[in-house]
Amino acid sequence: MAWMWAAVSVIVLVYLLQELLSPTKKKRLPPGPRGLPILGHFHLLGKNPHQDLYHLARKHGPIMGLRVGFVPAVVVSSPAGAELVLKTHDLVFASRPRNEAAWYISYEQRNLVFLPYGPYWRNIRKLCTLKLLSNLRINQFQAMRKAELGLLVSSLKQAAELREIVDLSARVSGLSGDMNCLMIFGKKYADKDLDEKGFKAVISERLRKIFDGFLDKIIDEHAQNKQEKKETEDFVDTMMSIMESGEAEFEFDRRNVKAVLFDLFIAGVDTSATAIEWALSELIRHPQVMKKLQNELETVVGLDHMVEESHLDKLEYLDFVVKETLRLHPVVPLLIPHESTDDCVIDGFHIPKGSRTMVNIWAIGRDPKVWSDPEVFKPERFIGSNIDLRGHNFQLIPFGVRKTGLPRIATRTHRGSVGGFTASSLL
Repeated sequence: MAWMWAAVSVIVLVYLLQELLSPTKKKRLPPGPRGLPILGHFHLLGKNPHQDLYHLARKHGPIMGLRVGFVPAVVVSSPAGAELVLKTHDLVFASRPRNEAAWYISYEQRNLVFLPYGPYWRNIRKLCTLKLLSNLRINQFQAMRKAELGLLVSSLKQAAELREIVDLSARVSGLSGDMNCLMIFGKKYADKDLDEKGFKAVISERLRKIFDGFLDKIIDEHAQNKQEKKETEDFVDTMMSIMESGEAEFEFDRRNVKAVLFDLFIAGVDTSATAIEWALSELIRHPQVMKKLQNELETVVGLDHMVEESHLDKLEYLDFVVKETLRLHPVVPLLIPHESTDDCVIDGFHIPKGSRTMVNIWAIGRDPKVWSDPEVFKPERFIGSNIDLRGHNFQLIPFGVRKTGLPRIATRTHRGSVGGFTASSLL
């Protein structure tokens, strides 16, 4: 036992020396709660960290300082703070922190989500934006999306005629998964095609070996069938073509292909389905909103017609419902942490180099200085507003914002599109 006490004493001594001798002590750091030696502020976070951080920020301020172990962290919970981090000083905060888990599951951080800032960061994002996620590219799959949505509507009609109970969450999730498989891999895959655990379980448990084998199988199938003519190339076809042609002009091998495919698939597994589930839940809880939306659909589309993507620009109230849903229930409540690559001053506070920076989108959507009655579901608040979902307005940034020098990654959830491909959260 004596050695344990000695070890603890040494750790505490190191901590105290670091606190006393730290060069940042004389600088104005963001305010925050008192942390514990070694652990920092881990003890203050539960199973819903975005909510815990929201309540802490109400006490300590919208730019709050924490420690993740020995690593300094900053939590931003206001539109003004988010604009400073994600726009004004975006190059300082463009990088991602490295950790062993991310290194393992992302093919040594060759993917989009955990990619550190640098030349490869710029090149791979530019390639994906232009070759995979441009509006033109996504629109090539419009007929497929219409067909898949038609299958869902037909199945719901049949269930209604037979008076069957329907798990709508499962149906919507299945629709989103099928659309993403068709766009990315070229065909639908069932859970059993991956593993007996299923797609969601494998992804949530981050079982890289299983998914790695699945991706290898898909790439091999595409390599064997590359002579076959397709009406529309899927993302694997495009990535393989780039890899084999050498047009990428930077390191781009099979590992890079799998890393990007892994990200694109994960980005679309739950995001659209989750947003739709929350929207339906709020509509059920607010029948007056449901009635207004039904009236708009009857007027613009008609009761005997299915909603087409061409209708979306005319469905103004549906747009309000989608925005209000994502304000209250962002699919990614905390943006993936960024890491400062240099010392920086944000709103008068010193942010040391190497700080983890987290933007709490969930808190921004409930900021009483921005939103009246922030806890109330009220789509009408967007009447006459120019706030959109593309990251131009920092009051509402459910998918993050544009990075310097790069066009916006396309998202099909804008203007209420259902079951679409959502890759903006990768930013």
